[in-house]
Amino acid sequence: MPDMKMTINKVDDAAAFFDALHRDRKAFGLHTIDNVNWPEHYPARPEVHFAIAHTGGSILLKYFVDEEYTLATVIKDNGPVWTDSCVEFFIGLDDSGYYYNLECTCIGTTLLGLRKQRDVFTRADQNVIDTIRRRPSLGVEPFAEKRGPAWDIEIEIPVSAFFRHDIGDISGMSTRGNFYKCGDNLTVPHFLSWNPIDNPKPDFHLEKFFGRLEFEQEQKIV
Repeated sequence: MPDMKMTINKVDDAAAFFDALHRDRKAFGLHTIDNVNWPEHYPARPEVHFAIAHTGGSILLKYFVDEEYTLATVIKDNGPVWTDSCVEFFIGLDDSGYYYNLECTCIGTTLLGLRKQRDVFTRADQNVIDTIRRRPSLGVEPFAEKRGPAWDIEIEIPVSAFFRHDIGDISGMSTRGNFYKCGDNLTVPHFLSWNPIDNPKPDFHLEKFFGRLEFEQEQKIV
């Protein structure tokens, strides 16, 4: 099974990065979340792409999603966000086996945890989650399931949000991670990943299936 590798560009300005993506979503190259790891039970493959960069002090993500159904009922951070239309970013910063799972719904409701296994975890305090800037195209009000529409979300994660690590600058770091799209309670549930997962049932919390994420040292001016 392939172990994918991604080089993450360093940019000088978060706002300029997102503005460039607003004009052209391919401005920094798009990555695809399209691995259907459990096709016999969950064959759906909504169209999901993302762009990523970093400033040294923050990680910048923008997801673009086109799915048949969209759902947003969870309104409290650290709630069961995976049951709604949800995108996720997991990252392990060292070789300890611990990793952070950041999960955001289509209206920006967010869960942030530190885990070593699925059931061994610590949730971030609300004041930490509040430092993560989220800008969902669908707004922030909850809604019942509906067909479409396509949506996107901008996420700016300060490295200080990785609350059990002391990282002033992520430039030059070699990490491991994965990117996901799910929606457990949708009429058409799905469980997609960037790096493939070889497991009998859906489980994103398998650090051994993370790909390599390399954060560039040198800056690309936007």
